[in-house]
Amino acid sequence: MNIILIGPPGAGKGTQAQKLVASRDMMQLSTGDMLRAARTSGTEMGNRVAEVMDKGDLVTDEIVIGLIEEKLEQGSAGGFIFDGFPRTLAQADALGALLARHNTGLHAVIELVVDDAALVGRIVKRAAEAQAAGQPVRKDDTPEVFDDRLRAYYKQTAPLLGYYHAKGQLQRVDGMGSMDTVAAQIATILDA
Repeated sequence: MNIILIGPPGAGKGTQAQKLVASRDMMQLSTGDMLRAARTSGTEMGNRVAEVMDKGDLVTDEIVIGLIEEKLEQGSAGGFIFDGFPRTLAQADALGALLARHNTGLHAVIELVVDDAALVGRIVKRAAEAQAAGQPVRKDDTPEVFDDRLRAYYKQTAPLLGYYHAKGQLQRVDGMGSMDTVAAQIATILDA
């Protein structure tokens, strides 16, 4: 089973992906994690990633698709969770073509629906908890930076909702519930 978790930053996509990895033996494909791992892998693709990142350039869709293809070829018993990809309509098309080449497709696109004001509250709380525990505060855990990330999400990624809705693949869950409540809603979708 291959799924996409979609929603604004702070919606809980990473948390829910980890739950699915543990409960369903799925593999989480987080583009950020994959790029960091590739950069130090010493592979041909990893060297391309390192070269682009060292210049401070954005990694191309072609490279990201290449990394995803490497993972698809390795396989996963429970399927894949796409986290942070696709972010644009062009990437969605590229992912669809890649999955088709591997004789598979997407089984669900799950949107975590959240309240923007509550998200800002979550981020501020996460930063305060990290600070209180003596841990470093993520540089993107400030209301100003988060607001910029939220705007970028709505500008770039929100069009994917219509794209997947038109394909009959979009499912929505209330992302404002507890972690377990959200996980139960996702499980219901995947078990249908």
